[in-house]
Amino acid sequence: MDASGGSIEGMENVLRSTRVTLEMIKWEHSIFALPFALTGAVLAAGGWPRLTVLGWILVCMVSARSAAMAFNRLVDARIDAANPRTAMRAIPAGQLSPAFVAAFTAVAAAIFVFAAAMLNRLTLELAPLALLVVLSYSYMKRLTRWSHLVLGLALGIAPSAAWIAVRGSYDPRMLLLTGIVILWVGGFDVLYACQDFDYDRKVGLFSIPATFGLEGAFWIARVMHLGVLVLIYFLLRAFALGPIALAGMAVVALLLLYEHSIISPKDLRRMNAAFFTLNGIISVVFFIGVAADVFIRR
Repeated sequence: MDASGGSIEGMENVLRSTRVTLEMIKWEHSIFALPFALTGAVLAAGGWPRLTVLGWILVCMVSARSAAMAFNRLVDARIDAANPRTAMRAIPAGQLSPAFVAAFTAVAAAIFVFAAAMLNRLTLELAPLALLVVLSYSYMKRLTRWSHLVLGLALGIAPSAAWIAVRGSYDPRMLLLTGIVILWVGGFDVLYACQDFDYDRKVGLFSIPATFGLEGAFWIARVMHLGVLVLIYFLLRAFALGPIALAGMAVVALLLLYEHSIISPKDLRRMNAAFFTLNGIISVVFFIGVAADVFIRR
């Protein structure tokens, strides 16, 4: 084979591995955090921020999440290989090499830092801290049963980061929105972790279900999501949001209630519907409710 043929084959392998990596990290699930980041940007700008700012925020969101998810799959490769539910993920199944996933993580992280630099000085200065938060989650199940809240923090910094991207400064009121995301993500991650209850206990991994049992985990998730509604009330007051935002939040509350109604400690069969579909809808409805209120009241 000549050099050009080898180059073409090499490029095809890279493209194939990239496609498999994107499938592995489910990049389309950026929708979980993206609407909350957009909410932070809209509140900061009092409407839509400039398109260039919005574009770089989107690049930051997708690249940071891609780096975090790829790193998680890399760090958890041995755990995934031993868990029947995750044994067919790309790295343990031999579809991707750890070296390629490590390179993908590094490239995604570099893109994130570059995009942060294109926003303002403060976003660039905070970029390493943001990466530390989103990457550190991968080790939390080895350290603490409250790892679910660390995952929540990894997504919860997005709306605060978006505010900083627009304003170049921080507003303490954004702690309410960050808290909402932390408890929302933490609650549904507790529910999702119930699928690995037996395995986590067997191998000694930390999680709320492994610590408190399935019944206890469901109650803790309910308390977390009740906390979401409490913080939403204070968020509406803090930003003087009106009836449109209130209506959106009422829909969010109903969706959370429905999420908890379709699964139980004795029946986890609809977990994927609760985790992926409903939570994606919740985040979009939250954004639409706040954004519509902001636009109409301008």
